[in-house]
Amino acid sequence: MGCSSCTMNKTSFYDEVLAFDRKNGKLNTHDWLSNIPDTSGESGIVEVRFKNTRKLFCENTKGLSLSRGDVVTVEAYPGHDIGIVSLTGRLAGKQFGLKVKSKDSYVFRKIYRKSNPSDITTWKQAKDREEKVKLKTRQIIKEQGLEMKLSDVEFQGDNTKAIFYYTADGRVDFRKLIKLISDEFNIRVEMKQIGSRQESGLIGGIGSCGRELCCSTWRTDFDSVTLEASKIQDLPPNAQRLAGQCGKLKCCLLYELENYIESWEEFPKVLLELETANGKIYPHKRDILHKRIWYSYSKQSMDNPVVLTLDEVREFIDQNKRGKKPAIEREEKIDGSY
Repeated sequence: MGCSSCTMNKTSFYDEVLAFDRKNGKLNTHDWLSNIPDTSGESGIVEVRFKNTRKLFCENTKGLSLSRGDVVTVEAYPGHDIGIVSLTGRLAGKQFGLKVKSKDSYVFRKIYRKSNPSDITTWKQAKDREEKVKLKTRQIIKEQGLEMKLSDVEFQGDNTKAIFYYTADGRVDFRKLIKLISDEFNIRVEMKQIGSRQESGLIGGIGSCGRELCCSTWRTDFDSVTLEASKIQDLPPNAQRLAGQCGKLKCCLLYELENYIESWEEFPKVLLELETANGKIYPHKRDILHKRIWYSYSKQSMDNPVVLTLDEVREFIDQNKRGKKPAIEREEKIDGSY
């Protein structure tokens, strides 16, 4: 076989891995330094992406010439795994500093080589088993009567080990399950419990905003979200609108929370009724970020609303304290804008 045939054969093998990554890969990383000179020599740290949301920081101890999108064979315990380079150089080092909290105790996996056709053939055999193993394992779990839900199965690139991702409300004794799975499929078994938010990240999907889920594209830390966050943002208590696909309160409720808290500090503790030249007006709703308050001449409805800024409300309160009833000079539109 000539050299050109070898190159073509190797490229077709790589295409299979890249196609799998496009379908199953999550937490994509954008290389903001892609159009400046190569910085891969500035750091031996390489970010490698695997199936779904799993990423590892590896060490390029052999000084391989690596770039984003390369398929590499990396160290695993035991054996080896196959992944795709997502970041190198300066950005990989910065990402490591940002994402890893215990940097001194972090164990880097070594990059053995750029994957060869033999590596990828074994990897493909492993990936072809995942769906069958997942379905069979769910059947075994049901037969054992275990209170757990198997979300996904990820085989290691050398086809000797698999990670079983599951969710459970309480503690699960799966020692017998591990033995049954190991005997059934002749593999090493690693059970990994995940939460509802992490499960959504594995499965993926489109959020109510019309974009891909944050947990599938970039978010890796899942802080606790409480109803207090929705109250501070003056959101209606609608469980269906506030819950994400994981069934928990949406992570995005935290994104603007600090801005709302700062804006709240400028609002009066109690929204007072105001005396105007045309009569008394009653508060109905607030726009926290734009610092506006909707008033109406009716206590029960918001017909013909009057929209005042916080500065204007303070001025009205000051005038009312002096016994004055200032007029509202501008004419409001029915939607409350002006």
